[in-house]
Amino acid sequence: MHYLSLQIINWAGFVERLLFFEQYSHEPYIATLRFWISILKDKQANLSQIEQRMPLGYAALNVMESHLKDRDFFAGNAYSVADIALYAYTHVAEEGEYDLSTYKHIKRWFSRIESQAAYMPIVKI
Repeated sequence: MHYLSLQIINWAGFVERLLFFEQYSHEPYIATLRFWISILKDKQANLSQIEQRMPLGYAALNVMESHLKDRDFFAGNAYSVADIALYAYTHVAEEGEYDLSTYKHIKRWFSRIESQAAYMPIVKI
């Protein structure tokens, strides 16, 4: 097999792992809290779940912050579907009462995503 083909297969596998991370270690905590707090406006009814999930959301944010410390995007040096998937709920995590003020690498990554030619902001509900 050609070396470039192996690189593509390795990259695709890495992207797939990032998408699994988004679905199972990120979205259930970041997006769900945002939904309960900012969309349903029903924080009190979900308070025990929020208290359980908040630390797991911060754990996901810490993984992201560490990963972005020495790279511009999640899967190599280029914008990819992994960035799109992770950006979707991360950039609105504060609506789920996550404090992003100390996540400087994530905030710089937000700027890189928002500077993409096809970037479209989320529609507010």
